[in-house]
This record gives sequence, structure tokens and C-alpha cells, in this order.
Amino acid sequence: MNVFRDRGGLDDLPAALTKLPWGSSESFLGIPGGETGFTRCPVAVLPVPYEATVSYMAGTRFGPRGLLHASRYVETYDHELDFEPYTVGVHTLPELVLPATGPESALRLLRQAMDGLLEAGKFVIMIGGEHSLSAPPILAHADRMGGTLSVLQLDAHPDLRAEYEGTPFSHACVMHRVHERVDLVPVGIRSLTSEERTLMRDKGIPAVFAHELTGEGWIDRVLSALGSSVYITIDVDYFDPALVPSTGTPEPGGGTWFPTLQLLERVFRERQVVGCDVVELAPIPGLVAPDVMAAKLVYKLVAFYALHQAQRERMS
Repeated sequence: MNVFRDRGGLDDLPAALTKLPWGSSESFLGIPGGETGFTRCPVAVLPVPYEATVSYMAGTRFGPRGLLHASRYVETYDHELDFEPYTVGVHTLPELVLPATGPESALRLLRQAMDGLLEAGKFVIMIGGEHSLSAPPILAHADRMGGTLSVLQLDAHPDLRAEYEGTPFSHACVMHRVHERVDLVPVGIRSLTSEERTLMRDKGIPAVFAHELTGEGWIDRVLSALGSSVYITIDVDYFDPALVPSTGTPEPGGGTWFPTLQLLERVFRERQVVGCDVVELAPIPGLVAPDVMAAKLVYKLVAFYALHQAQRERMS
């Protein structure tokens, strides 16, 4: 376990953000607040414990808290990269408590928060919560760009249904809601409808299916499909449920740890990553390994940002 144990809290936020409905707080890695002031940190971790449209097992609303608590036991030194990534500056916001008045108002408030964070120049890593949360960050980035945004989607499902269980705001519809605005590159897909497959063919969405992850060259395929600016969304059901059983809609097979890190490191090194999210963790009491893995995944995103992105931004 690492040496930090601080729980964090609100600290020097811009006025536009202080009025949002913030809830309880726990600092990523437990880093003391004095080292993680909002103004001085380029990376902002945004926990959003929202769950309204899950279709099988519930519990994603506990994902952010489980991940943040587990992160307190992640060592801050990364032996593979030989440095301490947190030193780039990571501020953890309190939980953003979205209204229970319906998904439209909830996602609208999340968009307001994202706009404020991007206006403040932050590299935002959102942790959820269900996957429907990814639409506002994706569209916030797309609206700020002059060119086309690519979305690298690590997921067991394409989430391309026009609606599911009577709503277009379902977690199963999140990529359908953004696919006209961005270039989707889904990876790890292994459960979908015939209609979703037809849409992928019609729109030329270059999926890498899960059974292809054991072959050669799939990482190069992903890189070649991505444009210059990339948003990364990671639904943890992308991973083999032997590694992450703690999710609402697990599927056999899927991604594994080291090849996934190889992909992510290359994306950060060869593309401009504008933001990330990790969603759909549904902690199982007494089973902490998936929580720790999700926390370490977020720390790897911080590490790759510090290693490639922050250096590039300082040079520009």
C-alpha cells in the first residue's frame, strides 16, 4: 500500500464549478489535498456515481467509491515506467451527484461540469457509474474541436442501440447518441444485435472483436483507425470476467491486462488524447481485486498522460 491516506475535498474550484451538487469525497491514491490543489493540477479525476438504466446487475453507482478506496492501496511508483506518475499533478473532485429527475437533466448537469473543467484546461478522467455517462464528456470535447474526434471504445458491447427498454439514454445506447459526431473505434466487442452489426457496416465503424485480440497486428489496426485527437472510454466489461467479474453485464472472453496497456500507451504516445473515462465497475463486497485493477488502470492513464501528453503540452 502507498503512504497517502487523505480523503480530499473541495479546493480552489472556479466559481462556475462550486455551485454544482458535489457529494462526498475521497482523494485518488489518498494524496494529501495540499499537493493536489485544483489550480496547480493538470489532471482532474471526476467521480460520478450515477446509475439509472442498468439492464442486468446493479451496483455501478458504487463504482467510483470502490475504485477510489482501492486506489489508496496502489503504490505510487510505477516500476515499468520508473517514475511516480502522480507527481504530474492529480486533483480529485468530490462525487458529482446527478439529479434523479431523469437522464436528460442528469446528463445535462454532467455536461455543465465537463464544460467547466475543460474551460479550466483540465485533462479529465471521469469514473462512473454507468456507461450512459460517457456521452456528455465525448460531446463536450467534440464541440471544442475544430476537427473530428476519434473515440477509442474498449467494451464488450457496441452500445449502438437507438433505444433500449424505452429510452435512448440507456447505457446500451450511449455510442448511438454520439456516433454521428465522432469516429468510433470499438475494441473487444463480443455481444451485439444484428441491427448494431448492420449499423457498424453501414457507417464503416472499424470494430476489433474480442476473438481477434489473441491474433497479431490488432493494435496496429486500432492505431490506423484513430485520427489525431482521441477520447478513450473504457467499460470494464471489456476485460475478461475472470479479471473483472464486478460489472453488470459480463461476457466470456475479452481483454487482458498487459496487451491493453500496450494499446493505451501507444495511443497516448502516437495520438493526442483529450480525455478518458472508466465506467461500469460494480464492486462485489469482499472481492477487491477488480477494484484494485480498475484503480491501477486509472493510474496507468495518469502515467501515460504524464509520460507523453504533459511533456508534449509543455513543449507546444
